[in-house]
Amino acid sequence: MTTEPGEVYQVDLGMAGKVRYFIVVSRHDTDPPRALSLCVPITTQNRGSKYEVSLPRVRFLREQSFANVQGLQAVQHHELRGPVGRFTPATMVEIKTALRFAMDL
Repeated sequence: MTTEPGEVYQVDLGMAGKVRYFIVVSRHDTDPPRALSLCVPITTQNRGSKYEVSLPRVRFLREQSFANVQGLQAVQHHELRGPVGRFTPATMVEIKTALRFAMDL
């Protein structure tokens, strides 16, 4: 399995968590050394910080949502369900800008 930046997948976070949408932010790699993708979770909670990116309204999200770049995590490919949708390159530029801010790059 390979993933593309901007793709959205469902991920089951287990008993304590819930099923949540995640956006792939890692680069496309046709031969990754591990079956992992770097992803950020989508949330409906907006705290008004620079770590959250307002997402455009899309058919697969029922309400206004945000990419939470502080929640960046590596997700194993077998945990990804979908893809259920995709964000545009313009939206990904905003998310990557927030990631650079978060990591002081």
